[in-house]
Amino acid sequence: MVGRASRLRRWLSRIGVRGRGHVPQPHTALTSPDDVERVRRQYQESEQRFRALLESLPRVAVQGYDRDRRVIYWNEASTTLYGYTADEASGRLLEDLIIPDEMRDGMIEAHRAWIAEGREIPAEEIELKHHSGERVPVFSHHVMLGEHTESPLMFCVDVDLSDQKRARRDLAFVTHFDALTHLPNRHAFETELEEALEGCLRRRAGLALIYLDVDRFSEINDALGYEQGDSVLVELARRLGLEQRLTDLMSRVASDEFVLAFPGVNQREDVCRLVGKVQQTLRRPFAVDNGERRVTAALGVSLFPENGLSARELIRNADVAKNRAKLDGPGGLQFFQQHHHDELVRQQRMVEQLEQAIEHRELSLHYQPQVSVVSGRIENLEALLRWQPRGASSFVSPGEFIPLAERSGLIHRLGDWVMEEACRQQAAWRRAGFLDSRVDINLSGRQMLRPDTLSRFEACLERHGLTSRDVGIELTENVLIEADPLVLENLRRLYHRGVRIAIDDFGTGYSSLSYLKHFPVTALKVDRTFMRDAPRQPEDRAIMEAAIFIGHRLGLEVVAEGVENAEQLALIREMHCDLAQGYFFYRPMPAPDIQVLLDGTAGWSR
Repeated sequence: MVGRASRLRRWLSRIGVRGRGHVPQPHTALTSPDDVERVRRQYQESEQRFRALLESLPRVAVQGYDRDRRVIYWNEASTTLYGYTADEASGRLLEDLIIPDEMRDGMIEAHRAWIAEGREIPAEEIELKHHSGERVPVFSHHVMLGEHTESPLMFCVDVDLSDQKRARRDLAFVTHFDALTHLPNRHAFETELEEALEGCLRRRAGLALIYLDVDRFSEINDALGYEQGDSVLVELARRLGLEQRLTDLMSRVASDEFVLAFPGVNQREDVCRLVGKVQQTLRRPFAVDNGERRVTAALGVSLFPENGLSARELIRNADVAKNRAKLDGPGGLQFFQQHHHDELVRQQRMVEQLEQAIEHRELSLHYQPQVSVVSGRIENLEALLRWQPRGASSFVSPGEFIPLAERSGLIHRLGDWVMEEACRQQAAWRRAGFLDSRVDINLSGRQMLRPDTLSRFEACLERHGLTSRDVGIELTENVLIEADPLVLENLRRLYHRGVRIAIDDFGTGYSSLSYLKHFPVTALKVDRTFMRDAPRQPEDRAIMEAAIFIGHRLGLEVVAEGVENAEQLALIREMHCDLAQGYFFYRPMPAPDIQVLLDGTAGWSR
């Protein structure tokens, strides 16, 4: 800082500043009035240049003070920064203008020490006083000219740091707080929670942590807009805050997720009471878009010290419990249990294995025939994905790995493989002379979210030389109902090309028969749950009968899934169902066994 002040002093000296009223000494004697006038003119020009330079620095405030600290110079930037005009400041003491009371004595002593002892005032960040009394953050340099003379002058060069300070405050806020709710963010919450846990450890007290995830929050954003969604989150944060004690902690850790910590909670009944209070905040509807909206949330609870000793461990375990609660439907609640975490770890390992399943040739397709209820003839084959990990003696259940593939996004790779393999196999069967049976593949909801899925299907048919009647597709009714207009348009195009499009597991989704007239489908597959109970349950029998009747009236082929005994077969024959699929006829089997079947009787008899 001393070096910088010295450079500034030399610069001021070079441009002619020697102090008010001081005429520079000539290097040689002035021999005439003309010489005197020339030197005086040079001095005036130099001082004018200096003043013009200082006034040209709009954000650099420069003030000059005499040995008694009275103002002799005050540029326009000083007026902007401190609120005094040059006339108001002129002749007044520095300590009466911009020096805060607590700095007054120290400043006077520092100025005296510089003049008397040559001890320079260091450059530093300080806060000075505005005319209004508010504090002004500046970076202040101090330069003394003529300190060894009778008329020393001190110049203060102050740079306004208000913008930088504001930016620092904004950065500190963004770093530690959520901009929408003004709650601590996850990082700040973890820090506060660690401190709370240390206190609990010293007092041998417990702590409950609740992870809250608003159910179907995306629907609020989609239906009402993000502004309304934000208002719900702000109101939720306000309500939760009203239920907090001073020692409780809360954070918004994600878009629609909050965590709450309650130190000093030891008894299970106290935890349940807190959970009840959190649930109560959700029971009252939220005001949105001139109306009301009811909101539910999944809650996961972890306890200190039973479920973790660190902030991250407790948050993670409450998150695990929350995810388990979401499987129970809207408003679910789960306390963390170790087997939840163990299951999550096992599933993650399974996902990692599944990622390598294609390269390791662990996937295969099995085919289950659909037979004519009247003749027993094999009409179609449903391709079903099977996975046998390397070294394993058995297959992993599709009911286990397909949902994992859906959640992880692997379903797209698996779906592409199924599409390719089914088309390859069907092309091979066609070349072998098996021309009658169609192969159907399943397309999941996640696959249909990818806009090019159906075009990839068409390209796959063309690549293997197949027609639109060789391979069909099966979709659940929920997929069709939630499909965007482009997907439905592409389905209609496939429908008009002759592709068989079936609604799979019919009756388990939204189950509104009125949707059928809007969808481009050719077949219904009635879910196996109705087939299982139809012989003994009049309600299920009525649903089966209605589905078959309406399907036929709409010109659709109807398939009964899950036919496992003669009684069920007799029932669907009585109902005039078209096709049947189930273990009573054939189990899913690998392609070589299907080829033997097609090459033999190509039908069923019993």
